[in-house]
Amino acid sequence: MATKKKYKQKIQKWKSRAKALKTRLATVPVASPATKVTVVSPLAPKDGFPLLPVIPGVEFATAQAGVRYKNRTDVMLARLAPGSVVAGTFTRSATRSAAVLDCQAKVGVTDGADQGAAILVNSGNSNAFTGARGWASVNALSASVAAKLGLPETRVFTSSTGVIGEPLPHERIEAALDALVDGLSPDGIPDAARAIMTTDTYPKGAMAEVEIGGQTVRIAGIAKGSGMIAPDMATMLVYIFTDVKIAQKALQTVVSRLTDRSFNCITVDSDTSTSDTLLIAATGQGPALTNMRSAEAKAFERALGDVMMNLAHQVVRDGEGATKFVGITVSGAQSNEDAKLCALSIANSPLVKTALAGEDPNWGRIVAAVGKSGAAADRDRLGITFGALTVASGGLVDPGYKEAEGAAYMKNPELEIGVDLGLGKGTAKVWTCDLTHRYIDINADYRS
Repeated sequence: MATKKKYKQKIQKWKSRAKALKTRLATVPVASPATKVTVVSPLAPKDGFPLLPVIPGVEFATAQAGVRYKNRTDVMLARLAPGSVVAGTFTRSATRSAAVLDCQAKVGVTDGADQGAAILVNSGNSNAFTGARGWASVNALSASVAAKLGLPETRVFTSSTGVIGEPLPHERIEAALDALVDGLSPDGIPDAARAIMTTDTYPKGAMAEVEIGGQTVRIAGIAKGSGMIAPDMATMLVYIFTDVKIAQKALQTVVSRLTDRSFNCITVDSDTSTSDTLLIAATGQGPALTNMRSAEAKAFERALGDVMMNLAHQVVRDGEGATKFVGITVSGAQSNEDAKLCALSIANSPLVKTALAGEDPNWGRIVAAVGKSGAAADRDRLGITFGALTVASGGLVDPGYKEAEGAAYMKNPELEIGVDLGLGKGTAKVWTCDLTHRYIDINADYRS
């Protein structure tokens, strides 16, 4: 009897462990159709998804439409209050999707703003390279959302992300619209962040607050992006919401300026997507910002810039297979444009990125990347630093540089590489990640 009881206890113990493991696996985000579960990026924010403020004038809902994924939310709807204005920036890819072209045409339209607006996003299928069917899907979804929410079609913005070249089964999304409308809630933004993920290993969010006229203006943003990331907007979807009251043209000017400093300064793999979209909605439910040269306008721009930079960095930290988050600063260039050209050449070099993955301080690969960049450079003036370590100066390895110190620095999860061209005052900084075998695993099986 004692033996039988002992075995029962062991069985119960293993059942408990199995149940606990099943629970843990259920909380891990789905990374791709082929890879059912994945480990969250080691570079992810340690505190997880942030507590984002409720933005007056915005409601969110999500649903499982089964566009491509099974048993996970894949559609997000955001409803914006009457009076909201929308600004945006988009990929300049020559093969951009119908949804991107549609948003570009609508973003500056203010007619119907008194009735509000809506943003509908699906993951799993990018509705790109789908010809006339792509436009049919965009038009059908815009019309359906407009009818459900009592909006003009010009005030409905759609985005799609996922596999390229497959027709979007938009009827599945239409079938989920009633549930989406019924489920709209002011505090639904965390679920919205999860619904737009594809190969992301964690949902991305950021927030900021700023005082205007003695009142608090709130900013909350979400993003998706992990692979196919390069300037020209990187490959991502970004949605930012604020309750400030601001003119559409003024908001557009600020957003365009900040995009060049944030999302257009990141790269994971040098590939630009067909679907990159950034939309920012200002609901006008908070204090008004009328003088864009005022100190308050500058404070708002700084706060919005912080949110955009935070989200941009999170995209790089979630780079497919990334284990290193790397800032690359180029100074001493003949122009800022040359500095950025050089920085991106280093950041996109497979040889540099694989050296980072292998924790190899191979500064020779940086020299090669500078030389091929197209920026003006003089070999004999070049300087290189790894963090506080001076690696090279005056076109030669620095006399005080020790390879062991460089190798030790490369073991850090966050790295800073500096290059001084010694030619002028131009500067630029970009952010990238390393290139590991995990990147191949994810992208080789993405459509399987």
